[in-house]
Amino acid sequence: MHYSIYNLNLIKEEINNLKIKNDNKIVFPEIIAVSKTVEVENIKPLIDHGHIHFGENKVQEALDKWFNFKNQYKKIKLHMLGKLQSNKVKFAVKIFDFIHSVDNEKLAKKILDEQNKFKKNIKIFLQVNIGNENQKSGIHKDNLNQLVSYCKRINLNVIGLMCIPPANNDPESYFQEMKELNKSLGFSDLSMGMSSDFLLATKYSSTYIRVGSKIFGQRN
Repeated sequence: MHYSIYNLNLIKEEINNLKIKNDNKIVFPEIIAVSKTVEVENIKPLIDHGHIHFGENKVQEALDKWFNFKNQYKKIKLHMLGKLQSNKVKFAVKIFDFIHSVDNEKLAKKILDEQNKFKKNIKIFLQVNIGNENQKSGIHKDNLNQLVSYCKRINLNVIGLMCIPPANNDPESYFQEMKELNKSLGFSDLSMGMSSDFLLATKYSSTYIRVGSKIFGQRN
């Protein structure tokens, strides 16, 4: 068994134990295997195992690694997790099925225009800067309602919110706040939780967790 499959099974077991501990009131999240910088030979065992959700941070790397895979394995769902520049949207739309990092109206409109050309309907998460960090992408929560209204007006397929809590802080209060924000806006999906905190994010109703090093190991 490839180590990535073994690690993925351990993660699923941890989540199942959490569900049992909470009387199965927790929704089992989709596990996005974050494959940035991972060589294709270490990704393919997971694909052959039947895993379908993978995440990348850079558009060009995704095109180079996933174009052939996605033609061969039609069920694969590829998630754009990193900051997306407007000039890369036309390339991103070709390869990605989900974009987790929309945080302004200009980007939202650009995605809509480009996906219409390809007759695609990409699923969108709006990234919230939940810790109000100047160095981090994401819309301030005070401006979130305006962005949500704009996306609804142009019929962009927004399915939920996404966040990356401040590093070196206990993420629990941020996850709780994101859960409440997401519910108040009527969204059913929520993207939060990484290798270090995916169980806590799952406890707070995350439906997509983004796990890289805990599946593929530490990167160089």
